[in-house]
Amino acid sequence: MKQSFSLPYFTNKELGNLKIDNKSFDSRLMVGTGKYKNLNDAIKSIDYSGAQIVTVAIRRAQSTKKLGRSNLIDSLDWSKLWLLPNTAGCESAEEAVRIAALGREIVKNLGQPDNNFIKLEVIPDSQYLFPDPIGTLKAAEYLVKKGFVVMPYIGADPVLAKQLENIGCSTVMPLASPIGSGQGLKNLLNLQIIIDNAKIPVIIDAGIGTPSEASKVMEIGASGVLVNTAIAQAKSSAQMARAMSLAVESGRLTYVAGRMPLNQTAKSSSPVLGIST
Repeated sequence: MKQSFSLPYFTNKELGNLKIDNKSFDSRLMVGTGKYKNLNDAIKSIDYSGAQIVTVAIRRAQSTKKLGRSNLIDSLDWSKLWLLPNTAGCESAEEAVRIAALGREIVKNLGQPDNNFIKLEVIPDSQYLFPDPIGTLKAAEYLVKKGFVVMPYIGADPVLAKQLENIGCSTVMPLASPIGSGQGLKNLLNLQIIIDNAKIPVIIDAGIGTPSEASKVMEIGASGVLVNTAIAQAKSSAQMARAMSLAVESGRLTYVAGRMPLNQTAKSSSPVLGIST
């Protein structure tokens, strides 16, 4: 008779929930809503990801509603998901502040009156889409004073990350490589410095192309990962969403478990006592 084994289930208490401001989340994977093949593909992928935080460009939400198109926002269950509006498309601090205010109204109309989250993006560079550090810092400082839970998207800049933390941002979201590029972890050393110096959650955002890359940043201590293009542009978005979910959990478990020390020489794993000579 075969003996069956079941894997132990690690609780959130053991792995630690993701805490942002006064909110706690079971999943450390956040997902975006752009670039999917169709609406059904997006809905299925978000479900497969197990993510609780879903980010939506405020500009896209507005234009879709005005044009009367099928709206992803209207198709998701916001009693189970937390909307993270973002200021994608804003080229200046002033523009990002205006769009953030619209975002806050959208989430309140969806039945999340206590949701003041905003993913802050200030991107004047149309070719490489690198965020503007000065504009981001300026907008973040204003929005923090207005009671927003500010989650700024930044380059992998340890100095800027610390400045944003010091003015009251709730997370920092450094890029791994250019947004939508799928180039992976091009800034791993800087990401490690940001993680080591931060007292707020560090969410790795942009450039991740595979689950192994998501797992790697979680292994080095990232608090979470935001993935959009790698899921939306995969041959099977739903399967990739599930793979990303497993990778993030695996990376977090690896970080909590603590990896073995590196050795310069081989170390035998078998005893040498009792060997015949």
